[in-house]
Amino acid sequence: MTRLPQIRLPKNPKYLTITGAVFVVAAVILFALIFFPVVTSEVRYALNKDKSKEVVSQEDASAEYGDKNDILVPVDEQFGIVIPKIEANAKVIANVDAENPAAYLRALTQGVAQAAGSANPGEKGNIFLFAHSGQDLLQANRYNAAFYLLSKLEKGDEIDIFFQHQKFQYFVTGSKIVAPEETSDLRNNPSIGQKRLTLMTCWPGGTTLKRLIVVAVSID
Repeated sequence: MTRLPQIRLPKNPKYLTITGAVFVVAAVILFALIFFPVVTSEVRYALNKDKSKEVVSQEDASAEYGDKNDILVPVDEQFGIVIPKIEANAKVIANVDAENPAAYLRALTQGVAQAAGSANPGEKGNIFLFAHSGQDLLQANRYNAAFYLLSKLEKGDEIDIFFQHQKFQYFVTGSKIVAPEETSDLRNNPSIGQKRLTLMTCWPGGTTLKRLIVVAVSID
């Protein structure tokens, strides 16, 4: 049987110190790349949590507010979501197949996804919007930064949906953490008599272990 050659590391302690330092620096850089959206979102929230911001249309912002920092202007009024408390502001991609990873991962590179078959803003029933993480932490960094701070939302917090240039307001009624295979909140049921909005993201941020569900309703 052929013996494999032995690899001997230099006995120089300086070499080992440099090698260890390189691995530590590489680990720190990788950690920073993965969790940069989480950290920046948390810092921004901590700095601005006591400041209330008004959500206004692009037209009103141009006409009345100029460049003031106390407003949030939706990035997409054809279909977009703005959450003032956590300063989430994203385009919504309509009618995305929530059972097809290729379809929803592609959509989530552009914004938040609306599950196909769920209600539209202003309709009775359930609008289901989601921002899944990817298969691993590196993909999570790419796909769901818009909803990283959903856990900060409390009962009564405002969520604004813009749809076909109309603004629809919803207010949080509660939240919960569920298993990934739990899909009951995805279903649309117009007979419930409510205009309901359900938001979902992976939990904890940057993992795919659980799902965080936030439910809100329209009061009009």
